[in-house]
Amino acid sequence: MPKVGIIFNDIKPVACKVASDLENKLSSCGWTVILETGRGGLLGYSQPERPVCHTRIEHLVPPHFDEDMDFAIVLGGDGTVLSAFRQLAPCGIPLLTVNTGHMGFLTEVYLNQLSESIEQVLTGNYEIEERTMLSVQLLRQDTLLWEALSLNEMVLHREPLTSMCHFEIKIGRHAPVDIAADGIILSTPTGSTAYSLSAGGPVVTPDVPVFQLAPICPHSLASRALVFSDKEPVNIFPATPNRMVLVVDGNGGCYVLPDDRIYVQKSPYLARFIRLQSPEFFRILREKLGWGLPHIAKPTSVELP
Repeated sequence: MPKVGIIFNDIKPVACKVASDLENKLSSCGWTVILETGRGGLLGYSQPERPVCHTRIEHLVPPHFDEDMDFAIVLGGDGTVLSAFRQLAPCGIPLLTVNTGHMGFLTEVYLNQLSESIEQVLTGNYEIEERTMLSVQLLRQDTLLWEALSLNEMVLHREPLTSMCHFEIKIGRHAPVDIAADGIILSTPTGSTAYSLSAGGPVVTPDVPVFQLAPICPHSLASRALVFSDKEPVNIFPATPNRMVLVVDGNGGCYVLPDDRIYVQKSPYLARFIRLQSPEFFRILREKLGWGLPHIAKPTSVELP
């Protein structure tokens, strides 16, 4: 029997109901349906008394989700989508992302389109778009303490109530650079429309094989966003005596001590999106962020008598 997965946000009643309805519908069509919540991909935050909360990347894959699964359906907002890819990217399972949240920048369809979309997927009438992910590792004297997959970005920043930090960053074989800022963002093209955009970074179309580095509130006019090849691994050294915080996809992370090292590279795992029409990135930018909308002309002034 063919197998399909459903990952849903179990704190949203509408997502729970739709997941149950979908399970009944697909089961009646002869599919084996595996349900799982998005909680398994939530990394959680470490605490000062427990600075590392570590789960290996491959261990986030839920039971019975494997390479034999034809596809999976994600019901939730962007946070659930990010969580689902952390869970399923190691298996290469393509995801149909359904928006039950707010912005839904990463989702493909809305709930009112779900029935027609499922029929289209079941007939194989879709494309798969592959997006690059980051592999983020925290090392202490070359011992792996923490790691995570990231579809959007990793952020290393100062703790509240501490001073500005220095970051020594070495990209590939290039000479290291020093950046003084509140934090730094290392993002994928997918993440270029997330936190990096808010920090002044450029928008990058998903098909461009690059990463970008954006400082948060830099202390120099010369420190601006940098775009570089995604073939280059990145080593980040916290050149400051203060403890820092590492966050991945705005979801979870760990504390970083002064002698630690963060190693980031292109992940061997890809995020595989099911697209029901040919991907059109500029349309999404226009609909979700208002990019490229035509200016509305001001009315002609009228001379008073």
